[in-house]
Amino acid sequence: MEPLRVLELYSGIGGMHQALRESCIPAQVVAAVDVNNIANEVYNYNFPHTQLLAKTIEVLMEFPKNEYEHTQKRAIDAENTIEGKKIEPNVSFDSSKQCSEKEAILFKLETAGEIERKHQQDSDLSVQMLKDFLEDDADTSQYFLPPKPLLRYALLLDIVKPTCRRSMCFTKGYGRYIEGTGSVLQTAEDVQIENIYKSLTSLSQEEKIKKLLMLKLRYFTPKEIANLHGFPPEFGMWDTCGPQLSFIKCPKIH
Repeated sequence: MEPLRVLELYSGIGGMHQALRESCIPAQVVAAVDVNNIANEVYNYNFPHTQLLAKTIEVLMEFPKNEYEHTQKRAIDAENTIEGKKIEPNVSFDSSKQCSEKEAILFKLETAGEIERKHQQDSDLSVQMLKDFLEDDADTSQYFLPPKPLLRYALLLDIVKPTCRRSMCFTKGYGRYIEGTGSVLQTAEDVQIENIYKSLTSLSQEEKIKKLLMLKLRYFTPKEIANLHGFPPEFGMWDTCGPQLSFIKCPKIH
């Protein structure tokens, strides 16, 4: 059988290409398409021999002009609506007033059922702990959540520890928006998150920030997210630690 000829749409940083390469299926990615400049830089770095088109798929399919413009407008309106909802969260630190029809909120914005589900996921010994994917020797100081965003979005955060075996899916809004874009890492493992959140109700803003900072919450680094998504050690990623962007290699996962 002749090798498959593959057109990779919404190619991103090349996850589909990498998976196809590791599958050993006879195939050639003849072209990749994406409009994100940074994603294209990463893709081009790792797959320099693949034709990369910085275009939208609507242009590639020669939609009628009026239909294309209508499609673009709908996409922009939808994105603005989604992003608008993430800018101003309506949350309260008074957990006693937060309740649903079925279950009362215990702390943060989580019910007993949600907490139990997370505990069950973390008890699945067939899944590696997050600590196996972390950068132990890297300087991660720039990834810690600043005080103001930490206070503003504290109840929306999905918090995991290095010993957890789960995380939320990371989206392109990670680091810019809080709700539903990915988990944050609690690096102060000896601090009980329940005690921190249950003590916030009667505190001033300054005291709340002081309490929340005790958790030492930070975002996952680009390399760590690549590790979690199964990219191999030789896959290059952006390094944002220096004054200029450069490429780095992902560490080997044991």
